[in-house]
Amino acid sequence: MAKRQLNRRQNWRIEKIQGERAARAAKRESQALETLEGGGLGPEQTGLVIAHFGVQVEVEAQEGETSGQVFRCHLRANLPALVTGDKVVWRAGNQGIGVIVAQLPRTTELCRPDTRGQLKPVAANVDLIVIVFAPMPEPHANLIDRYLVAAEHAGIRPLLLLNKFDLIDEQNAPALNALLEVYRTLGYPVLEVSAHHGNGMQDLQDQLDGHISVFVGQSGVGKSSLVNSLLPEVGTRVGPLSEYSGQGTHTTTTARLFHFPRGGDLIDSPGIREFGLGHVSRADVEAGFIEFNDLLGRCRFRDCKHDREPGCALLKALEDGRVQQQRMNSYRSIIASLPESSY
Repeated sequence: MAKRQLNRRQNWRIEKIQGERAARAAKRESQALETLEGGGLGPEQTGLVIAHFGVQVEVEAQEGETSGQVFRCHLRANLPALVTGDKVVWRAGNQGIGVIVAQLPRTTELCRPDTRGQLKPVAANVDLIVIVFAPMPEPHANLIDRYLVAAEHAGIRPLLLLNKFDLIDEQNAPALNALLEVYRTLGYPVLEVSAHHGNGMQDLQDQLDGHISVFVGQSGVGKSSLVNSLLPEVGTRVGPLSEYSGQGTHTTTTARLFHFPRGGDLIDSPGIREFGLGHVSRADVEAGFIEFNDLLGRCRFRDCKHDREPGCALLKALEDGRVQQQRMNSYRSIIASLPESSY
């Protein structure tokens, strides 16, 4: 059934109500902050944002006697939006409550557009993005390639992870093997695991140790099950596939950071069914297709769209088998989805 479209007045009213709620929340937060600061605060110290809850965040102390302890913190009004993985400067108040006074520079940030098209950070200071997919729901190369473009754009190394490989059978094996072979040929690291049975999980742990990682992928591919297997003490809630749609049901409601015993962190983010790339340019998308690197700039026409133009280096590579049709289809789909201002 098609989604009901809202008219302009309905959209305006929804935005008005949301704005009023946000203003009331900000007022309450300001009053709480005034109360805290009026009672005196401790010295400035560094901390790590390990979870975000609306106008407050959880910060893990990184120094002093409280190192490793977690504090619920308010944010000063002049601060930018913080996300899980951010490093901050904060001051302790009373009753385990603190105040964040500054955000430290990010090395990387993973972003996606929100429902209004505004760019929204998802996680900060990540150096490994784990793209999780499974035999069910059926994986789509276009979605995987969108994550790869986003990873390349953010300067974050990707790892492709096929979970639930115990569900591979005679019907889905040919398509899955063909899908994985494309990425292996391109040099992307690919792991096959089963969080339920434990197969391959030690290899995954070895890949994650020493890195700040984030799991991304459709709902229902087993991200929460992977977290449970890697960190059994966490107890992340796991949801079943929807019987009606075959897609997963959302189980994680906020991005949260977990520590591995041997070093390294994992940020578990809410399920993302469709990863928008409205914030990237055509050149960014082309850079995300690594097999294009030696071909770009070699077309006969400078403004070649790599569609039907004569003398196109990409089309010649497609004909010769140096570029896979699966990847070219993804590229064209992503380019077609970009706003005209990105060209």
